[in-house]
Amino acid sequence: MRWDRGRRSDNIEDRRDSGSGLGFPSGRMPGRIGIPGGRAGAGGFGLIAVVVVALLLGVDPSQLLQGNLGDSPSSYMPQSPTPAQEEKLKDFVSVVLADTEDTWHEQFRALRSSYEEPKLVLFTGGAESGCGFAQSAMGPFYCPRDHKVYLDLSFFQELADRFGAPGDFAGAYVIAHEVGHHVQNLMGIMDKVDSTRGGSETGADSASVRLELQADCFAGVWARNADRARHILEAGDIEEAMQAAAAVGDDRLQREAQGYAVPDSFTHGTSEQRVRWFKRGFDGGGVDACDTFSADRI
Repeated sequence: MRWDRGRRSDNIEDRRDSGSGLGFPSGRMPGRIGIPGGRAGAGGFGLIAVVVVALLLGVDPSQLLQGNLGDSPSSYMPQSPTPAQEEKLKDFVSVVLADTEDTWHEQFRALRSSYEEPKLVLFTGGAESGCGFAQSAMGPFYCPRDHKVYLDLSFFQELADRFGAPGDFAGAYVIAHEVGHHVQNLMGIMDKVDSTRGGSETGADSASVRLELQADCFAGVWARNADRARHILEAGDIEEAMQAAAAVGDDRLQREAQGYAVPDSFTHGTSEQRVRWFKRGFDGGGVDACDTFSADRI
């Protein structure tokens, strides 16, 4: 990915040295997790986000829903980047975020609307968010209550090592996906989903899955438009993004965690669906390509 000459965003909120980690080592979770009521967490689904965290960690979701995980560390401890690596990653994140800003300003103008840029919070170990306490083990997420994306830079190493999705464009896809949730929030899609179909719904054809696949599609829209504007793509970049999308499919994560998949508990979509909707957004290049809620087949 050709990113180093891109514009840097002014919307990075760096809390890495603010002491916000509250003493929790990266990759380790405190004894209890507070679950905010109402819309909270990535995608605005509160309890759904907590179940996803459990599946990512190979933990019984009921333990998280009861707010008790004991003091055992997660099975994966990401290697912290060196200070020099962190600064380069921060620079990379700032450029990707700026590209999403440029893309979505243009897309919203076409819709005769205006785009509100989100903040992206960098933290280490843990940080307070408008949706509750954010932890590295949860991975990147978007909080609709404060319009911020939360990211621990060590996640990029985890994406490569644990999920088998290396490469800068794989990381860019993750950022673009979370910004896609912000777009949904601004467009009122999250509120509509919560009010009409319920925030706790799960299943292969659930509102949660359709919301997440639409965020994947929006990530594809960003990739297409950023490349048109700045020619950022290099050979293999789209494959990196699709590999990352496939790596975090519900079916793959569940099989890795417990040996089998349970479609009734899906919240984000299968690997095949996530890849297909990212590609659909990339091929279409606009929000009209991403109506997962009207699609007969997702």
